[in-house]
Amino acid sequence: MSRAERVAGVAGRYVQDEKFSGIEWQVDVGGAELTRGRIGFADHAARTPIPEGALYRIFSMTKPVVSVLALILMEQGRLRLYDMLPQFDTRFANLTVLTADGAIQPAMRPVTVEDLLTHRAGFTYEFIHGCHVAQYYREARINADGSRSLDEMMGVLATLPLAFQPGSRFRYSVSTDVLAHVIERATGRRLDDLLREELFGPLGMVDTGFTVPAEASDRLMPMFGVGDLTGAPPPLQPLPQVLVPMDVDEMYPVRDLDNFRRGGLGLYSTLTDYAAFARMLLDGETPDGGRLLSRKTHEMLQVNRLPAHHLPLTIGPNVLAGYGWGLIGRVLMNSGHAVGLSGSGEFGWAGAASTYFWVDPLESMTGVIMTQFLGASLPLADDMRSAAYQMLE
Repeated sequence: MSRAERVAGVAGRYVQDEKFSGIEWQVDVGGAELTRGRIGFADHAARTPIPEGALYRIFSMTKPVVSVLALILMEQGRLRLYDMLPQFDTRFANLTVLTADGAIQPAMRPVTVEDLLTHRAGFTYEFIHGCHVAQYYREARINADGSRSLDEMMGVLATLPLAFQPGSRFRYSVSTDVLAHVIERATGRRLDDLLREELFGPLGMVDTGFTVPAEASDRLMPMFGVGDLTGAPPPLQPLPQVLVPMDVDEMYPVRDLDNFRRGGLGLYSTLTDYAAFARMLLDGETPDGGRLLSRKTHEMLQVNRLPAHHLPLTIGPNVLAGYGWGLIGRVLMNSGHAVGLSGSGEFGWAGAASTYFWVDPLESMTGVIMTQFLGASLPLADDMRSAAYQMLE
């Protein structure tokens, strides 16, 4: 296999083995396309082709987008890392902490915006293994109910205990949903309107948003999967990866123009749109040379903010060796600790339906992978990223 065929070869094997229905990717180096392609089908059983401008539920790849918006608002003086959650919503003024042995304690300090950006607020997710608070999130349907407004979701969340004292550890969580709520309270504006104005417009992200217009519904990629983000955690033994169709509309509605806005998931996007966002993260600039983020803010977002005693970075049972967490997602602190081919300073994040992106400032490299499989246990992203690095001269 030639160097130029490496990424396509990896994607082709996963599709040929019927582990994923269809995969799209784009990798850029120095602002020029290194490789871009698609392989497989929108619907494996029906053999329908992947449409031009295919729309994907990007799940947690919503988080870096909303986090960048928060940084833009900080540069505008409308938000600060040390701002406290109760300043924006008094329902969070008297939070409690449920300890692992069942004791209830008052929160020792308020949650800050930095806690929300770095997942150290004390919130959790329904699916986090070993979390004693996760069951309360399942019972309250924190993520399961996409019909709630963001404000209604926060009203329920504010009644639940934290899993630990704010700032005392890292736990991947609904913190970015709370951040989205803070953004709306701090500005008096809807999150979707702010994203269009501050991010999507300047970057030309014409197909990214919290809804799919009726005229674009034929571009929405079907969802497959064996996992569930709203029920009990899956068993530690991975489930066989088979192409089972899934309906996730209850938690991730296609069209709800009035209510559905989130910070931790919820955006629909295309390969082209998200590649534009990833390229911006190389230097903080828009395609026409305008500056979306100042040079110093851009430097700041790439730095690990977790102290050593909060590491290694873990998401449930999964350890991200060598990584810390910056202001928008993971960041590789030392490539000598990495277990996959990458470079020091590489940063980015992933989505639960197997979408993935990375930014490598030293190589001036960005990569985006799009597919739709919820609960995947296979290393598609690692394999495709590794293949992309092998293409470098």
